[in-house]
Amino acid sequence: MRNLTRITFNPEVMGGKPCIRGMRVTVGMIVGMIAAGHSKEEVLKLYPYLEPQDIDEALSYAAWRSEEIDLPMHTA
Repeated sequence: MRNLTRITFNPEVMGGKPCIRGMRVTVGMIVGMIAAGHSKEEVLKLYPYLEPQDIDEALSYAAWRSEEIDLPMHTA
């Protein structure tokens, strides 16, 4: 996975969910809009402070994350 510079994590912003450049726009919001059939151009029109690279990186992060394997934590 290449270094993603536009995805940020801050527990005080959107509960620590992965966001775009520290804004209150989550990766999930962007991916959800694309999955629902919105084009990149529509997303950019709805969120004019986003840049095309933000959408590309959100999709890259989501694709990478979907391939991760979560292992349950065992507590004693």
